[in-house]
Amino acid sequence: MAVQPEGTPCWADAMFSDVEGAKSFYSDVLGWTFGEASSQYGNYTQAYADGKAVAAVVPPMTGQEAQSQWCLYLASPDAAATAGKIRDNGGEVLMEPMQVGDFGTMCLARDPSGVAFGVWQGGTHEGFEAPPEQPGAFCWAEIYTRDPGKSDAFFPAVFGYSAKQMQDDAIDFRMFNLGDHTVLGRMKMTDDFPPEVPAYINVYFSVPDCDDAVARATKLGAVLRFGPMDSPFGRFAALSDPQGASFSVIDVTTTQGDMPQISDVP
Repeated sequence: MAVQPEGTPCWADAMFSDVEGAKSFYSDVLGWTFGEASSQYGNYTQAYADGKAVAAVVPPMTGQEAQSQWCLYLASPDAAATAGKIRDNGGEVLMEPMQVGDFGTMCLARDPSGVAFGVWQGGTHEGFEAPPEQPGAFCWAEIYTRDPGKSDAFFPAVFGYSAKQMQDDAIDFRMFNLGDHTVLGRMKMTDDFPPEVPAYINVYFSVPDCDDAVARATKLGAVLRFGPMDSPFGRFAALSDPQGASFSVIDVTTTQGDMPQISDVP
């Protein structure tokens, strides 16, 4: 797989206090298998869908225990330069660029509206190996923020995105593009979100049957937050796993309705 253009979602991982529980849950819901834990790198454990790397799970470092959440990494040819652009545009670097053996260099950051994300400069590990339509693979992601103006200015400034706005009075939804390719969405959080829910990036994983995945997940202790719902992009649902990490599942083969009207953002 070639190195992805700057700003492309290229990897996802999550910290879980109960890693074995997370592995059991996601293997049942998404069909993942897991490699050996890398003791050299904090017991970082890769997940695979049909033999292709799709994500990773890791226990929290001592003193870093917090609610589990998925972290999306955006590709960068130079993590140090990207960290500089993050600061220059009002973001916060939470973890300075750190080389991870010959795998690559990572950095953790937060946008001015509070959205946490990662930056990945690929080495031998370039990122996702499975195509988005493959069951179990990362498929899509959306920034959820209460202050869309800050995110809308920040992400294009740092990663060079162009933007398109969905023409829908019911929701405030924007799409970030690299060339002709839409790589990331941005949704304004409404009052439907409890005030204690922070801004975050919601990751979507492909499933062959959305309703079946939801049934499996909720049987194992997940909480259904939204859906299942049909859309022109696929049938999807939003969940929180048993340890509180939010994610969505989508069946991209089951679509319904017309594509929404969109307009370029100057």
